[in-house]
Amino acid sequence: MARKQSPPSTDDSEEARAFLQARLALYWKVLFLFTGAGALLGLLGPMGKPGMDVVITFGNVVMNGVLWQLFRRGRRSIRFSRTAEAIGLISSGIVGVFLTRYLLVAFSLERSLATAEGALMADAYICMIDLAPIAMFLAIRAALVPTPPRRTAILTAAVAAVKIVLNSVLVPTGDGGITWRDAAQPWLTSTLVMMWVIAVLTCTVISWVVYGLRAEVREARRFGQYVLEHKVGEGAMGVVYRATHSMLRRPAAIKLLQKTTETDLMRFEREVQHTSRLVHPNTISIFDYGRTADGTFYYVMEYLDGVDMQRLVDQHGPLEPARAIHILAQVCGALAEAHALGLIHRDIKPANIILTERPDEPDVVKVVDFGLVKKFGGELAESSTDTIAGTPLYMAPEAISKPDTIDARSDLYAVGAVAYFLLTGHQVFEAGTVLEVYSRHMLEPPVPPSQKLGKPLPADLEAIVLACLAKDRGDRPASAAELRAKLLACADARAYDPAAARAWWQKLRSTQQVPPAPESKGPATMAIDLGGRSTVVQKR
Repeated sequence: MARKQSPPSTDDSEEARAFLQARLALYWKVLFLFTGAGALLGLLGPMGKPGMDVVITFGNVVMNGVLWQLFRRGRRSIRFSRTAEAIGLISSGIVGVFLTRYLLVAFSLERSLATAEGALMADAYICMIDLAPIAMFLAIRAALVPTPPRRTAILTAAVAAVKIVLNSVLVPTGDGGITWRDAAQPWLTSTLVMMWVIAVLTCTVISWVVYGLRAEVREARRFGQYVLEHKVGEGAMGVVYRATHSMLRRPAAIKLLQKTTETDLMRFEREVQHTSRLVHPNTISIFDYGRTADGTFYYVMEYLDGVDMQRLVDQHGPLEPARAIHILAQVCGALAEAHALGLIHRDIKPANIILTERPDEPDVVKVVDFGLVKKFGGELAESSTDTIAGTPLYMAPEAISKPDTIDARSDLYAVGAVAYFLLTGHQVFEAGTVLEVYSRHMLEPPVPPSQKLGKPLPADLEAIVLACLAKDRGDRPASAAELRAKLLACADARAYDPAAARAWWQKLRSTQQVPPAPESKGPATMAIDLGGRSTVVQKR
């Protein structure tokens, strides 16, 4: 009978490695500050004397500072971090023993060392002065650096054992030095062993509690084979987390459903079912779908390390025509597949178009958020026919006046509105209320993009944008495939420069960390930012 295998451990994951390095950096920073403050107080205090104790003290401070910087910078493997930590702790223990001996002399105890009674008193001071600080630092380590209790017990026992051995055989002399002890002191050794046991037990218990709590938190963040890392976005319907597959070490994004109404649940499941059918390279991929033990619905999709078109234009201004054509053609490719399967996206907007890069190709588009998808072409619509759904700034006139009659060309109107925004940095129609935006989409002709931009645009590209924005859907391109062909036939399409796009990405990533594209924010009500989350309005 085959033995059941345990689930894979995440102890050697990138998350665990980075966490261990960060916590060790914090620990050695704390030690650096503690020992640095103690060194300054000792040097400036009334009993401070320049001597070997000062050299050892500041040597210890420097060692802690070096370890702090070692873990603070670069990328350290788990094995390296654990080895350096052990060496650092044992070295700190050895340095502490010699420092204590010289401090006993520096604090004017040499007079008492001339007698046997003074030597015994010095030994008593040794027990308190030497083991107490290292026990405190080891306890701090157990709290700051979550590691298995067994490792904590071994490290604590090793460091404290070094202290016991050296304390038992070394003794300060009256002339300011140290020497080997002639005979062992049983009472001293037993006292040190007792303190050693207390230190080991205390640090092990702290580590057991802290490490156990972290393990519980990690388990609570697990969704099947995925472990949540941090939140990357939040919308009206759900929240998105970055996650990692525990075996494949593949990054992913997990979307959790925050609401539990039947309507929200139906839309959530519809988004998963429809998106999972789409395999176009410019459509976001769905990996998995499920429900947690407490009933929370979620699905796992590919992790997009890029920027949405809304933020790109807001932060960097309008795009060059050639680059806009390259991006829009990819959007049309994704929509062509969806339309061929009888699906209308209904919420094409800049925030739902994520721009990413691959090692072999810059400016790769991913179309996301298929939560408002609706079937057409003779099939029963999956949302109420008396519902206006979408984002007002990008909705076709028929989606406002007759939402039950929309077809693939309604998505193409939205593509035209997105193209207008990419080329000009402005919306087709800007107004203060949703109803005013609806009215202008239905009744007013758009201002040509070149006039809005204030400088000429390629005539063929501008004509395509205005055709997409036609009030009568019959005047728009017949399909996404046709629109893509028209875009690629533009003279400026051949001017797209992949090398320039790759240089743009390199510059962007060198000056700022490109965060994952978040979900747009804002509730689904009339009182929203018109460029924000999809609006759903019931017709009266």
